[in-house]
Amino acid sequence: METQRIFLAIFLSLAILLGYQYFFVPTPPPVTESTVASSQKNDKAEEKGVANAPAPVTAASLSAALPAGSVIKQGREIPVTTSLYSAVVTESGGMVKSFQLKNYREALAKDSGNKELLQPKAGDNLPLNFSWGVEPGSIPPVVYEASPVKVEQDGAVLTLRGKLPSGLEIVRTMRFLDQQYLVELTIDVVNHTATPLQGAPYLTLDNRPFSHEKQMVFVGPAVLHDGVLEEIKAADLKKGGRSFTGKIGWAAYEDNYFLCGIVPRTGEQHTAHFSLQDDNKVTTVLAGASDVIQPGQRQQYTYSVYFGPKTMEALKSVGHELERSINFGWFDVMAKPTLYMLKFLHGYVGNYGLAIILVTVLIKLLFWPVSQKGMKSMKTMQKLQPKMAKLREKYKDDKQLQQQEMIKLYQTYKVNPVGGCLPMVIQIPVFFALYKVLLQTIELRHAPFFLWIMDLSAPDRLFIGFDLPFVGGIPVLTLLMGATMFLQQKMTPATGDPTQQKVMMFMPVIFTFMFLNFASGLVLYWFVNNLLSIGQQYLVNRHETAA
Repeated sequence: METQRIFLAIFLSLAILLGYQYFFVPTPPPVTESTVASSQKNDKAEEKGVANAPAPVTAASLSAALPAGSVIKQGREIPVTTSLYSAVVTESGGMVKSFQLKNYREALAKDSGNKELLQPKAGDNLPLNFSWGVEPGSIPPVVYEASPVKVEQDGAVLTLRGKLPSGLEIVRTMRFLDQQYLVELTIDVVNHTATPLQGAPYLTLDNRPFSHEKQMVFVGPAVLHDGVLEEIKAADLKKGGRSFTGKIGWAAYEDNYFLCGIVPRTGEQHTAHFSLQDDNKVTTVLAGASDVIQPGQRQQYTYSVYFGPKTMEALKSVGHELERSINFGWFDVMAKPTLYMLKFLHGYVGNYGLAIILVTVLIKLLFWPVSQKGMKSMKTMQKLQPKMAKLREKYKDDKQLQQQEMIKLYQTYKVNPVGGCLPMVIQIPVFFALYKVLLQTIELRHAPFFLWIMDLSAPDRLFIGFDLPFVGGIPVLTLLMGATMFLQQKMTPATGDPTQQKVMMFMPVIFTFMFLNFASGLVLYWFVNNLLSIGQQYLVNRHETAA
């Protein structure tokens, strides 16, 4: 084996990784009242001391008898603003119509406006619709009456009250925290009838993709179920959806940069159901256990709602293990320290491009000794090529004897035939860890480097007044990366047969085309790594020539 083969291995591994993410990146029977309530009806009644009381009436049967249009009316839209975001809440359903992040833009252009996390189409349901005793969509949304927004030191509070002809009153209290991307949602269900009512709470989350751009990482619903992170594939949603019942840490919709999630705070067991409404609209229904509410009594449900960026600091400040949504897969153990290192260096240099260069240098220094040993081993193997060719010719009819003589040759010159590729193999996991970090880190979104590279999360393009076919602008950094890879290939000692050497010379071309649409931050890492490898190979070649 030799360095050329390792480049092929990296290429194939990368192809497998991207293919896996696209086709196989990790859905619940439909949520019904029975799935979360049937086993608990009698127990709940006994716990509330109503074992001898009249049998409770299900809210579902009561609501089903109501005229479909009995709760329909026009509601106002209530704007709420904090230091980090601005939201719009509708009185119709108490749902969130808009949620804009003040510290993030829609696009690179400064006039593109604040990032909007909600992209509903006409007729779509909106996030945070609540229903009790009936499944979402069974009856029209409750139309609430909103009190004036109360501004407090730590945020703003909005209270909405809605009464149903069935005798239920629902009071929603939404506390919009000022220094977090967090809404604390408290819902009180009050029974104003003379009959015990039985039902379960349902809170829904409706989302469309946050961006129209195609992404190379997971986009869709995710759930923390019994301590295990589950990311649900679109293929599973198309088959009828997926449900998870048990301890639900949180249920969310995410991409590589943003997340809309619900954390249930009341009750131990919940069911999270995910379904696909059309090509790209995902509905999440979070259902709790069934309760019986006595006449004149109330039942309270609390949720934490996170609408914001997927930064480690913001997610950790909220708690509830939301930071686990930043998922680097198999390389998580190495990727997260790399992310911390990248942000630490950015704190000093103030530019993520420079931080990437410094991380690349540090990683190269870390592996310098093993790389040095591997390069020397390959140089020695190159010198042995004439002797090895003679042995192959001499013992071409006796492969076993040929192998024995080869081993003797290695022992005589104290060289390990796999010594040249082993250091490269060791570095592959580090490369993939950094690849995942640079691909998924929101800090690189719209982060400038220098000159034409103004967004390290986007492919590098130098626009020259007209678009080139298929690529638009000139991918200058990618072409430089390909050129340095070709130079490195020429400098690397050739140890394979001539045909194989010619084939391997195409690897820089393959990598160049493969990197055309990669984030420029990743291309920058590969380019700088190539330059450092070229310098190291030059030193080894000069030392071996002098010796």
